[in-house]
Order: sequence, then C-alpha cells, then structure tokens
Amino acid sequence: MTIQWFPGHMAKARREVTEKLKLVDIIFELVDARIPISSRNPMMDQIVQQKPRLVLLNKEDMADPELTKAWIAYFEERGIKAISLNAQEGNGLHAIVKAAKEILKPKWDRMKAKGMNPRAIRAMIIGIPNVGKSTLINRLAKKNIAKTGNTPGVTKAQQWIKVGKELELLDTPGILWPKFEDQEVGYKLAVTGAIKDTIINLQDISVYALRYLEKNYPKVLKERYGLDEIPSDLVQLFDHIGMKRGSIRPGGEVDYDKTAELIIRDVRSVKLGRLTFDHPKDTNQ
Repeated sequence: MTIQWFPGHMAKARREVTEKLKLVDIIFELVDARIPISSRNPMMDQIVQQKPRLVLLNKEDMADPELTKAWIAYFEERGIKAISLNAQEGNGLHAIVKAAKEILKPKWDRMKAKGMNPRAIRAMIIGIPNVGKSTLINRLAKKNIAKTGNTPGVTKAQQWIKVGKELELLDTPGILWPKFEDQEVGYKLAVTGAIKDTIINLQDISVYALRYLEKNYPKVLKERYGLDEIPSDLVQLFDHIGMKRGSIRPGGEVDYDKTAELIIRDVRSVKLGRLTFDHPKDTNQ
C-alpha cells in the first residue's frame, strides 16, 4: 500500500514558513516521541536552514522511556538540543524556555554588547499534523488560543501567540511532505495517527503494527492478547485476537475490519504499553 497525504494548504504553509523565518530567533520542531525521525519533515532541514533549533519530543508518556533517552542523545550528538515532554498533561514545559535561552545565549550576549536589552524569544513552532502543536501552545499560553483536535490538519493558518513575558510563538499548520521515499515511514505515521484513517487501509496498518510488536515487543503482544506463542500465520493471529476481544460477525466469523481497528486503538491508547517505532540504530539521518 502506498501512503500519501499532501493537502493544498500544506504547500501554501511551506511557502509561508520560509517567508516568516526572518521574524523568529529559533525554531521549535515538535516531533512524536514514538517516531522521532519518521515524524520529522525532511524538507525542514532545507527550509529552516541555519536557524537555531530545539527539538521537542512530545507524547513522551506514550513512548518507550529508554528509547526516548536514546533519541535525545542521538539529536545532541548531532548538535541539536532536544527535550521530551507531554503537552497534554503539561509535563516538561518549563524546560522549553530554559533550553531556548541556552541555545540563544550567544545572540543575547551580542545584543547586550551593543547595548540592546534582550526581548522575548520569538519562536516558530513546526511539526507534522497531529503531533500536538496546538495542545502545546494552549498549555504554554495557559488558555485555549490555538485550535486543537485529534485528527490531522486542524491548524490551517499562522498566528502569533504570547507566552508570558519571555516567549512569543508563531504557530504554523502541520506540514507533511509530498512523497514518502521510505514507505515504512508512511506506516509509522499512520499507526500513530498522523495520517487520516479515512484515507488508509487499517488492516494493512494493523498488520504492520503486529509484525513490529512481534519483533520488538513480543512480551507485550503476548500479554495483551493472551498468546502463549505468536502465530506466524497472520490469519491465525487475527482470528485469535478477534475471538479474544469479541470482534465477531453474526454467524461466528471474525470481523477483520473491527479487529484491525481494535489493534490500532490499543496501540494509540497505550493499552499495549509505551511503544517507540523508530530506533536510533536504524536511521541514517
């Protein structure tokens, strides 16, 4: 299955991001802690150029904590400051301004040397759809300013948002890229909810999730669905999960569509535990 999703407003947003770069001091790049590389837009490296950047690994509460630590180290080894947070609950937000100040210290020192008083940090927040940008902004601003939603593509316009006296945020729409060179990236985005379910095949996505769990989190998979061993045959595996969870059609047959939905829902609602679908050792970036 080929997964693509590039609505027209995203092309416009990409142009607007490029135009607004000169107005900001730093880029806050928000990624999903479960897929820190797959949820990074590769075009952003070209778009933001040499602008200082802080990577924010959101949804840390849903990601494998050991791998989150490994990803923070991965980014910092490449000269990019990274911190993890949970925007939904407001955990880790205090570290954002602190980290931004550290990154921008050379610029602020130059301003002081010229007799200029440091002003509020102006940051542009960038991320793919459904990564939690609006939730983060509302948490930082302590009020509902940015529109939020649990489906991709809610934010479609840019707006400046003041966060206390130390920070001003330029929100931007979520931007995916026109073509996924690696189709596995598409699967990872789909399984974590970054692509609308209405344009993907949930059975295919659930198969990907099951095979990934079998390889990387077999104990979790067995415990959740009461498996002594994981069947190599996909139909057997679906039949077992469907029967175990009551996804049955009239007549006693397993409803594979409902079973697929159940598996994806279990992944996204952390019923299978804290999972990470990207691993530093597997990336060439």
